[in-house]
Amino acid sequence: MSEVREIRLTVNGKSYEGRCEPRKLLVDFVREDLGLTGTHIGCEHGICGACTILFNGEAARSCLMFAVQAQGAELLTVEGLARGEELHPLQQAFHEHHALQCGYCTPGMLIAALDFLATNPAPTEDEIREGISSVLCRCTGYVNIVKAVAAAAEMMRGASGRSFSPRPLPNPPPQAGEGRVGAMRGEEGPA
Repeated sequence: MSEVREIRLTVNGKSYEGRCEPRKLLVDFVREDLGLTGTHIGCEHGICGACTILFNGEAARSCLMFAVQAQGAELLTVEGLARGEELHPLQQAFHEHHALQCGYCTPGMLIAALDFLATNPAPTEDEIREGISSVLCRCTGYVNIVKAVAAAAEMMRGASGRSFSPRPLPNPPPQAGEGRVGAMRGEEGPA
């Protein structure tokens, strides 16, 4: 059995610490150890993009990284997009434009679109198609996804009167005792 290693990282503005074997994938750590199941596991080969997260501000496939590689990193998952009950403009636009069917690719698509809009806040339709091409969708044909990303870009530029930065604001800091994964406390069983 591999030696268990400590890992400390920030996810969605909240500090976490836990323990895992060096071979554990980041996507599995986020889902199983942190309980953030919005990040999906698709192909496990880095092809489909369902596991896309922001890793230190850049889109990354969490199925291609080991959790220990995230030591000290700052991650953003789909759970970190909304501000409390207020949806991020991308989430709102996906809802309004019916930009999903089965929803499996949606978390990765939202994060990929967020990363894309951070570098291109006023994209053309062709640029949007290229910008989201890293995430595969087998249901929608992309038409409504492209419309949703365009609408979100407009909202994020302030056209709707709301001011959103391309990257969401961090959530409030954790309260005492929050953010610790069970294995760090020596507890047995699920974290």
